[in-house]
Amino acid sequence: MTGEKEDGKKSRFWNFIDDIQGDKVILIIITMLILISIVAIFSSTSLLANSVQSRLDIFKEQMVTVFAGVVIIAICYFIPRIWIFRFFSQFGFIISALILLLLHTSLGVKVNGAVRAIQLGPVQVHAYEVTKVAMIMYLAWAIHAYKNDSFKAANWLSSRFKSLGFLAKPGWKRFIYIFAPILIICVGILFGSFSSTVFIGGIMFITILIGGIKLKDIMVPALLCVAVVGMCIGLYAVSGGKMFERFGTALSRLSMDEKHKDIKDLKPGTIEFQEALDAIKQPASAKIAIHEGGLFGKGPGNSTQKYTVPLMFSDYMYSFIIEEYGLFVGIIVIMLYVSLLARASLIVRACDNEFAKTAVAGLAVLISGQALMHMFINADLGPLTGQTLPMISHGKSSFFAFSLAFGVLLSISKMAKAKIRKEEEESEPLVEGLGIHEDNVEESLAELDDFESGNKSSGMEI
Repeated sequence: MTGEKEDGKKSRFWNFIDDIQGDKVILIIITMLILISIVAIFSSTSLLANSVQSRLDIFKEQMVTVFAGVVIIAICYFIPRIWIFRFFSQFGFIISALILLLLHTSLGVKVNGAVRAIQLGPVQVHAYEVTKVAMIMYLAWAIHAYKNDSFKAANWLSSRFKSLGFLAKPGWKRFIYIFAPILIICVGILFGSFSSTVFIGGIMFITILIGGIKLKDIMVPALLCVAVVGMCIGLYAVSGGKMFERFGTALSRLSMDEKHKDIKDLKPGTIEFQEALDAIKQPASAKIAIHEGGLFGKGPGNSTQKYTVPLMFSDYMYSFIIEEYGLFVGIIVIMLYVSLLARASLIVRACDNEFAKTAVAGLAVLISGQALMHMFINADLGPLTGQTLPMISHGKSSFFAFSLAFGVLLSISKMAKAKIRKEEEESEPLVEGLGIHEDNVEESLAELDDFESGNKSSGMEI
């Protein structure tokens, strides 16, 4: 009786797993990343993370964040129609532009020396984390509308007013709905972070390339973006560093190797020595963490560099993972993000909708690209950018934004699998395509019976 109850429980559990219609590999990747995040966040904070929060406070905050993120994923998963995603995605540019604009109001809050977040009551929203996901979804909508010629506003204006007839031309539609929003968002981000501008701008250009916009059509807008960046650099130089001051930060990070050399010539204990040490402390500590971690790591709770790097659980999470859990676990983390790209490519092949294809590909490239950039920076293979490790590093805005991205991936994979299943049910059996029918099979079986009967009567063995 007990065995039957246990079998019933197992059956219900596996039935629940089978009922999940989204891509199960992506679901496993999400689960693994969240579990790693929970363990790493608790272990990577010192006893007193800062003057306000303790390790337990950070851990509790992360658990609440994880729960809210799972709710976001579930809501996206249960959305039944792809047009719902497409409808809301068209507002992605407006939302992104509005958030970037609010940074320059009294709601703007400084994060790591630059205004990058807005304070909405008790909630602090990191502008760039929201913008990168919102713009990928917007571009997926714009490419779908462009290929189906469904820009209602442009078509209506061009037909209504003769002077606006140029809006009916494909080139103008590409510029107004695709290239201009990318340029506007890049300039908006440039006020707060040069590295984020390069990264997010690059991801957006990759997304529209994947979406089917030809490279020759992108060249002119790309050159325009370069010209705008050059103009901003000129304004930075003319204003003595007062305008677009993040260029100065970018230049100082690019010259970090020189600071490594300069500190050797400074006398320990002096103000100059301490300032130079503070400038290189975090990247140097990240390298030490990777070196000391080795193949199997020091073990949970045995990190020493978390006492040196104040925000180890954010910008330097990957180095911490290697320090405590070793290169072996570090490789597993890499494989999770690479596997996401592989699964996304399979989902894209199953999609017959331009919006779905572009959204899945763009979000997968964003998540994996940011993860790889985070790892490169932690290994000191590039200048510090402040990019978090998706779904692992501490940070509410980042976690929620990527939860939305994973929710969209799961939901679209569910719809793609449903489409494949429907096509399989509606398709003819493969044997009919090979010319094998029920009548042929029955005749063949009858002939085989006659053959066997004849052999038995003649005393032959087969």
